[in-house]
Amino acid sequence: MSFLEKMKSRYTVKKYNPNGTLSDETVQQLKDILQLSPSSINSQPWNFVFVNESSENRDKLADASYWNKDKIVNSNLLIVFQVLKHPEDFEKQIEAYLPEGSLNYYKNFVKSKGEAFIKSWMAHQVYLSLGILLSACAEMGLDSTPMEGIENDKYDKIINNEKYETLFTVTVGTRSEEDTNQPVHTPKKRLESKDVIIEI
Repeated sequence: MSFLEKMKSRYTVKKYNPNGTLSDETVQQLKDILQLSPSSINSQPWNFVFVNESSENRDKLADASYWNKDKIVNSNLLIVFQVLKHPEDFEKQIEAYLPEGSLNYYKNFVKSKGEAFIKSWMAHQVYLSLGILLSACAEMGLDSTPMEGIENDKYDKIINNEKYETLFTVTVGTRSEEDTNQPVHTPKKRLESKDVIIEI
């Protein structure tokens, strides 16, 4: 099946099969794929927190996830996407490994616009990695659910990753046959190509 066909069949899972499994090899592949995610000037202002089924924190995080609790409980893997909280910590990180040209871009086109812009720009980089992960899951035949419906402050307290803060999460696992959000039950709805693809 081509990548296009896989993207046609992927969807946001609403109900997982609690008896699904993920191999250690598959989880490692997802870790490697996220570690290779692209970012502007190779900035990488992120952490990816992998929470497996046996983690003592899984239920705590599920309880801090509003209507998404069941997805976390019944999926095989929860990945929490975090971003550096403070620009000064980010600057220390990039000064250690980025070339001068990249640092100059950051100073002239990002830092010069103020702290709010810096933090927004860093968050955008983390969202790039989300696209990579969802595409990888589609290619690998894994079901997934991106979620912003969580209590970020509670996540931060539970994870206790001092320099980072939570942006969103993704669950990975096996869909339940009872999931009515499957395309066979609820066809995918997208804007027409003519409305989103522009040629000039």
